[in-house]
Amino acid sequence: MLKNIRIFKSVSIGIIFWITTLEIASDNLQLSVQTSSGLVAGIKESRIILYEDIPYAEPPVNEFRWQPPQPIKDSGKSIEPKESNHCYQETDSLQDIQNFGTEDCLYLDIRVPQSQNKNLPVMFWIHGGGNTSGTKDFYDFSRLVAKKEVIVVSINYRLGIFGFFTHSAIQTAGVEPSNFGILDIIEALKWVQKNIKNFGGDPENVTIFGESAGGHNVYALLVSKQAKGLFHKAISQSGYTESSSLQNAYKPDEINRKDSADSWSVFNRLLVQKGISISIEDADRLQSKLSLEEQKKLLLESTSADLLQLYENTIEEPLLTNDGVVIPKDGLLAALGNPEHLNKVPVLAGSNRDEVKLWIGTSEYFLETKFSPLGRILNIPSLVIKNEDLYNFYNKIRAEGWQRRGVIEPLEQIFNTGNNNLYAYRFDWDDERNLFIADFQSIIGASHALEIAFISGDFKFLGKYSPLIYPRSPSRNFTSRNMMNFWANFAKTGNPGTSTNEIEWTRYNPNNEKNFMILDKRKDMELKAIDINMPDIVASIYNSNLLNLEEKCILLYETTTYLGSDSFQTYLTDPLSGFCSVSKAREISEANRGYYEY
Repeated sequence: MLKNIRIFKSVSIGIIFWITTLEIASDNLQLSVQTSSGLVAGIKESRIILYEDIPYAEPPVNEFRWQPPQPIKDSGKSIEPKESNHCYQETDSLQDIQNFGTEDCLYLDIRVPQSQNKNLPVMFWIHGGGNTSGTKDFYDFSRLVAKKEVIVVSINYRLGIFGFFTHSAIQTAGVEPSNFGILDIIEALKWVQKNIKNFGGDPENVTIFGESAGGHNVYALLVSKQAKGLFHKAISQSGYTESSSLQNAYKPDEINRKDSADSWSVFNRLLVQKGISISIEDADRLQSKLSLEEQKKLLLESTSADLLQLYENTIEEPLLTNDGVVIPKDGLLAALGNPEHLNKVPVLAGSNRDEVKLWIGTSEYFLETKFSPLGRILNIPSLVIKNEDLYNFYNKIRAEGWQRRGVIEPLEQIFNTGNNNLYAYRFDWDDERNLFIADFQSIIGASHALEIAFISGDFKFLGKYSPLIYPRSPSRNFTSRNMMNFWANFAKTGNPGTSTNEIEWTRYNPNNEKNFMILDKRKDMELKAIDINMPDIVASIYNSNLLNLEEKCILLYETTTYLGSDSFQTYLTDPLSGFCSVSKAREISEANRGYYEY
């Protein structure tokens, strides 16, 4: 018995020693990294090391508000995680808008595999949110990093009025930068070039990728001379190519609409807000008389909250501006087709089959509440679509418009420059739950932003709604595994490769029979020919028996105005020409706002 006890003790000591040795080895992972910003301490998480809240530029505050970002200086202090460093913005709750964040927000996070292999490909994430909202850490790319041996850098950049404001008062020395948010992204890419090798990354293999406004900004970087050489591949997810002339961004023909985001109208609202003018009309006269120095002083002395309030209830989001500094004067879409402007790198781009269901899926115009038999017992109403044919038609038109304006047009432009290293996709996965409270598959479908979780591997970011939108299933696992492979392969080699069921993702060519990869569950993943043009989309609107005149008006306006070059007037013909206009479409939109919360 005593002998057995001694043997047990010896074995136990051996196991403890072994575990302790492992812990020491684990602790010896390189957790502190010297950067141009200072010494950064990493945090070990499951299979990755997280370096968070690293400043990549000096704070753009006080006199540096509306100035290009200033390169960071090493303070000589260790960099510690911060409580709050998100860029000042409105929350997007549809019902209750609350401001949060700070102007001191130019920080980035880096996720590195614990393997600590060297010369790893770098994926540089640019979040979406209409360039008015969003944060670097909303999505967690840890699983992608651990499983695919890549480094992911995610960043904050200035948003809204702080990042995309065009006004004569803030221009200096004849230079007219206005895309300060894009300049922030470029500065972050410069920081990566200087420092990523210290984290095990390859500065010669950087892939920029972003969704929605992030995809929009990816296209901007593709034509920005300041970004040349800072990245080597690009992925645009549900991006678009809309950009504004300097004139329209500052003072268009139509000014002082309550929903206008042009800087002249915004400044007029500031004058009224501060009590300097008693009305918009009075402010309009006063702004013409104030010197640029007086205007600049008012802008710089205004608080973050006051400035952000000026954008409340605007329909137009801050657009990329053709400033001739960041975006060429001929505009984003045209620049993508100009070899003098285009940064020639492999490009992967796509959109989602049901893009706009993210918004119409909460709209009181399309949805209503009813009690199912079970719901009546539990006193819980169901959210149902009022008219499924109308709902699906509206979505189809807008989604096809998105695919045309956000994917096909920019890829055609790039292809025509001689760059044929291009790949296109459409995301179709829609296996959400169908419950008595809502048929999420019908209401949400393959909506805007749904694909991000499949790339990151993080299906929990929606909190309590996650199991409804992303239920565990073989189809989810298959689609995610393949999308992670495709994105990582593209980052490593410039080629997304072949799916696990042996479908080779071939290059995009406008003349190809099968030019789009359909990203979906196993039986529906395929290469497919997709050729969408605006005249056919517009004809579908005019010929539809599902739509009344008001619905045709707003759908025509939204489809031809948003995402790309404004062609609304081009397609406005009888019977809509005597009824519909820009102001009428906006009026209809305003009258039918109203949202449900799940």
